[in-house]
Amino acid sequence: MTDPDDPQKRSLIGRVRNNFLTGLAVIAPAVLTIWVVWTAINWIDSLVLPFIPRAYRPETLLGWDIPGVGVVLFLIFAVVVGAFAKGLIGRSLIHWGERIVERMPVVRSIYNAVKQIADTVLARSQPTFDRACLVEYPRKGIWAVAFISARTRGEVSDKLGANGEMISVFLPTTPNPTSGFLLFVPRADVQELDMTVEDAIKLVISAGLVYPDGKVARRPR
Repeated sequence: MTDPDDPQKRSLIGRVRNNFLTGLAVIAPAVLTIWVVWTAINWIDSLVLPFIPRAYRPETLLGWDIPGVGVVLFLIFAVVVGAFAKGLIGRSLIHWGERIVERMPVVRSIYNAVKQIADTVLARSQPTFDRACLVEYPRKGIWAVAFISARTRGEVSDKLGANGEMISVFLPTTPNPTSGFLLFVPRADVQELDMTVEDAIKLVISAGLVYPDGKVARRPR
């Protein structure tokens, strides 16, 4: 009988386990990326294709479904709408529609909020979240990774003017960086980092295990 405490057997099991974990680390990102892209394509197709007459859909013309047709049609539609919106007639129609929306209490609030976010993320000339930084949160002496959004403006800036120049930072949560907190911090209290935003996001998602150089952090002794 084979001794379960045999060093050679333990070494073999250890190598198999390490190979499995290495393979999982290679496969998981690829599989998750393919799944996210495939899910996004199917979701856009499900939204766009119902507006296409059944007689002109790929499954009717070719006999089989072609994933991504809705994505292509949506991209073409967005380009056409963008070109039309830049013209005189397009701008006039948009202003006319926005005046109508302004008369609808609930719809007005939703539209203005979505429009402001879209203008900030998609149409602003200055980059958004282009710098990573450190801020003391939730108390002095404890530092957290955050992202600089912009210089604080409006009423918030006026109310906090006694604290000097204020900047707006987004403090993400771990391991989900899509949620977090909006903080208004004096610029003097913000420590900007040299690492890129992408590296900072990796640091947040990995809960401090993966550093910008791509190495796994060692356990503190």
